[in-house]
Amino acid sequence: MDNPKGRGMENRLDLQLRFIIEIDRLKHIMRRTRLFDNSRHENDAEHGWHLAMMAMALAEYSNKPVDVNKVVRMVLVHDIVEIDAGDTFLYDEAAGLLKEEAERKAAERIFGLLPDDQARELKSLWEEFEARDSAEARFAAAIDRLEPMMQNALTAGHAWKQHNVRRSQVVQKNRPIVEAGSRELWRFAESLIARAVEMGHLAD
Repeated sequence: MDNPKGRGMENRLDLQLRFIIEIDRLKHIMRRTRLFDNSRHENDAEHGWHLAMMAMALAEYSNKPVDVNKVVRMVLVHDIVEIDAGDTFLYDEAAGLLKEEAERKAAERIFGLLPDDQARELKSLWEEFEARDSAEARFAAAIDRLEPMMQNALTAGHAWKQHNVRRSQVVQKNRPIVEAGSRELWRFAESLIARAVEMGHLAD
C-alpha cells in the first residue's frame, strides 16, 4: 500500500485500503458519555454504529420522509473527522469555538485518502450533516443528540454531573436540533430530561 511514486501511481484499491486502515483510529476516540449499562465510556465508532441502528429503527418519527440509507451513511461518516479533531463536548463553549476549522481540515485530509470520486461523496455527506440543510441531515442530527441524552438518563446523569451541566443547558443545546428533525423524539427527550431532574441526575 506504500508507493514511493506517489498518489498518482497508486491504484484505487490501495487508496481505499489506506482509508479503511486510517478510520480504525476512530475506535480509540473516547466520548464523555458511557454505555447504557454504565460499564465504560463509548467510543466514536460505537456511537456511529448505534446511530445507524437508530436511523433504521426510528426513521418513521422524522418530521419529513427520509432516505434511510442516506441517513445511515451520514451518521457513519459524521464523526470520522474526530480522528484528527478529537471529540468536542457539547457543553464546552470554549472548545466549540475551535471545532469548525479543526474538523474541516480533518475532513480534507481523511476523506482525501480515498479515490477522488469517493472522497467527494463522503465529504459531501459530512458537509450536508454539518449544514443540516436536508431532511436526512436534520434527522441524523436529531438522533446524534438523542443518543447521549439517553446515555446520561440511563447512567444516573454521569456526564451531566461530571461537567456540572444543568437542565437549561441540555434544553438550549438540544431542543432546536432534535425538534427540527423529529418533534416526536423531542417529546420523548423532554420526558427523559424531566425524569432526570426528578431523580436528581440533572440539576434544574
